[in-house]
Amino acid sequence: MEKLESIITAFDPDSPEFRREGMIHVYTGDGKGKTTAAIGLCVRASGAEKKVLFSQFLKGRKTAELEPLERLGVEISRTWGVTRFAAEMNEDEREHCRRVVERCFASAYSAICSGKYDLVVLDEIFWAIETGMLKKKILTDLLTQYSFPTELVLTGRGAPQDICQMADYVSEIKSVKHPYERGIPARYGIEF
Repeated sequence: MEKLESIITAFDPDSPEFRREGMIHVYTGDGKGKTTAAIGLCVRASGAEKKVLFSQFLKGRKTAELEPLERLGVEISRTWGVTRFAAEMNEDEREHCRRVVERCFASAYSAICSGKYDLVVLDEIFWAIETGMLKKKILTDLLTQYSFPTELVLTGRGAPQDICQMADYVSEIKSVKHPYERGIPARYGIEF
């Protein structure tokens, strides 16, 4: 945690090279499609020859979007090794997961501050906060001082209201009907 805080406090958001060019996007809600929307924006930005980082939190198993994104030149940062839901973890697993999430966030934060990326996605960042794997204050501190040229996308259920107020775009994806309600599990290539 000390390393993460030192990265955050070492950056000077008042530096003239970091004007408020990038905007903040929030994709939230209980419906399917938040990550899919973020991936779509990654594809679009890559098509425009923009440099993209796709950071996923609390997702460590193989998902079908990774290989195509890599072929497009999108850099990927994930919480590798996190394969269980937070509610299923014992305390040792939760502590390991917290450390992995903090490292993933520190890496994404450094990427945002570097100014080298046109788009950075923090996929499932709200779930990382909700499960206690990442402190909300770390994200709100970033957004409060946000004046980077990087477009920033935050996804996950339950986006906090104060974060939504800081965002430039807020899209709420609402579930009306989902096969999971009929007992159909997530399908590779569709849900993950």
